[in-house]
Amino acid sequence: MVYFEDLEVGAKAAFGMYAVTREEVIDFASKYDPQPFHLSDEAAAQTHFGRLSASGWHTCAMVMRMLVDNITERKQAGLGSPGLDELRWLRPVYPGDVLRVETEIVGKRKSQSRPEMGSFQSLVTVFNQDDVAVCTMKSIGLIRVRGI
Repeated sequence: MVYFEDLEVGAKAAFGMYAVTREEVIDFASKYDPQPFHLSDEAAAQTHFGRLSASGWHTCAMVMRMLVDNITERKQAGLGSPGLDELRWLRPVYPGDVLRVETEIVGKRKSQSRPEMGSFQSLVTVFNQDDVAVCTMKSIGLIRVRGI
């Protein structure tokens, strides 16, 4: 199990592989972000996207899936997250793209009010199959302290 004490500032990780499908892009957009360029090739062709593109919020959901899969695989003693900062959608994500994640831990601290947990901050960069960054964010994670 990976605990707060095991995390090192400066540590980097690369993980994930998420294939973006047309069906999923349209399904997500239909439910949560029904803008025409997320729903229709014809509408998207009339915009700067040029073709059907995933919602930025869908991109975040795909990233969340890869993050949770990584936490589970590494057996991290995670306790959720109070949020994130500096979310940026840098480039469109299109059906057919394959996404992956790179992270770097940039800070950590023990909780003063909750001695059983700490928090850490990570820079998260999401790349497509061409190694083009499509999204960045600063993630805040909560994690258990060993033995408490």
